Amino acid sequence: MPTRRLLFSWIGYADLRALAATLDEPERAEVLKGVNPSSPTPGKPGPIKCLLNKEKFDEIHLLTDHSAFKNRLFVKWLGVDAVLHSVKLKDPTNYPEVFAVVDAEVASVVSVPRTDRLNLCMHLSPGTPTMTAIWLFLGKSKYPATFFQAHEGNAGETSVPFDLVVDFIPQVLRDADARLQRLASQSPKEIEGFESIIGESRNLRVAVGSAQRAAKRDVSVLILGESGTGKEKFAKAIHDASPRSRKSFVSINCAAISTELLESELFGHKKGAFTSAIADRDGAFKEADGGTLFLDELGECDPAMQAKLLRVLQPPDTDPCHRVFYRVGDSKPITSDVRIIAATNRNLLQAISRNEFRDDLYYRVAAITIKLPPLRERREDIPLLVPELLNRINQQFEKREPGFQHKRISNSAMAFVRKYPWPGNVRQLYNTLLQAAVMTDGEVMDRQDIADAIAEVPGKPTVDLMEQPLGEGFVLTEFLEEIQRHYLLRGMKEAGGVKTRAAELLGYKSYQTLAAQLDRLNIESPGT
Repeated sequence: MPTRRLLFSWIGYADLRALAATLDEPERAEVLKGVNPSSPTPGKPGPIKCLLNKEKFDEIHLLTDHSAFKNRLFVKWLGVDAVLHSVKLKDPTNYPEVFAVVDAEVASVVSVPRTDRLNLCMHLSPGTPTMTAIWLFLGKSKYPATFFQAHEGNAGETSVPFDLVVDFIPQVLRDADARLQRLASQSPKEIEGFESIIGESRNLRVAVGSAQRAAKRDVSVLILGESGTGKEKFAKAIHDASPRSRKSFVSINCAAISTELLESELFGHKKGAFTSAIADRDGAFKEADGGTLFLDELGECDPAMQAKLLRVLQPPDTDPCHRVFYRVGDSKPITSDVRIIAATNRNLLQAISRNEFRDDLYYRVAAITIKLPPLRERREDIPLLVPELLNRINQQFEKREPGFQHKRISNSAMAFVRKYPWPGNVRQLYNTLLQAAVMTDGEVMDRQDIADAIAEVPGKPTVDLMEQPLGEGFVLTEFLEEIQRHYLLRGMKEAGGVKTRAAELLGYKSYQTLAAQLDRLNIESPGT
């Protein structure tokens, strides 16, 4: 199989200075605009041309955040066919941003189907030190590559004498595994402040162990997780387990309050600051003085609010929780002692790379990050969660309906609940049980009661039929029957109960074949 050499490189300032030396004004001035230092380097080819004078490549891919004018002149000056990957970088020294860009661009090239073997080559010299570090990381891990450098007019292959996979990752994994073992050593119910967290799975124990350690110190915490995983409950547990537990825990949902009102909710306002400001009002930062402020859905804040939050979250080094801010319409500063816990279901690093979230605000709130596992990754916790949630529902109903017959779930229903992926996580599970408890006449909620309730409860359709978890009671024949049952019922419903029409919809050659399947699975026709 033939081998195809692909070169990846940034276009750096040294390359542009070398290009500028070959140009007349005003093109020279335009190419040097924004380049530091902005002086041409006559007689020097620049890192990329220096390498191309020495080595041949089948494809040349140049990453650039320069203008289209500079890019066109540069490729013409190189005198070779090159593919330009124009990208936008807010800060070429920002590691998450540069990593996201390089990873995406390399992936877009190597993912193209080919008949030849690829030899990826990465030029380390052009660009910022951050860009060099990202090439090294990716070329030693995700995209194994040959490295090249240029120096003082010479260029060629360079040896990087370490292997991330062989030399470092095994030890890192061993260290990480030992750390995770320590974090997962205790059940949530054994840890003061976390008793309300239900579950015994390893993933949950690790999250609780991390949160317990974070609780002891006055540092900002960012809780990551899908909607419905219990981020606010974790935030409250961190507060309850901290030295601030006797003070207030104040929660603000940044996505549920309009941009115009959010500033007032956070910082308060002075009487007359706006039309409805009929009196002075303290905001969440003042209400949480001495305690904890939980900023839920932080990723939904607009750029203006992000800037205002950044200012108040930049305390002096000697007191990490000292906050200084101004009420809306007031010129007098207010101080407060507040520990920040934030949460989001967004990927903030991706948002940073798209210039949708400030990187400086991210690092301000993410001194410690805790990732909560989705329910599908801790299915062994479901038999513990279901009785707890049902008990909460039964008590709620009993308060308003004396003599209410408590609901319980059958074994077949529990097996079904454990297999379902729960895209809406614990919140969807609770709402499903609530729906089933309302609609079920008897004391026992069966499998069909739960299935019917799921259909009525919102949840994003993320079920992957090809990636169902094995073990934990999974039986392939039963799973396939569930799929068949679903489509048979759907076909009969859409056909209005007419078997001949349903057979056509489902691709059966005759209605007799459909009837035999309905009998085998004990499915009654609609209206019978």
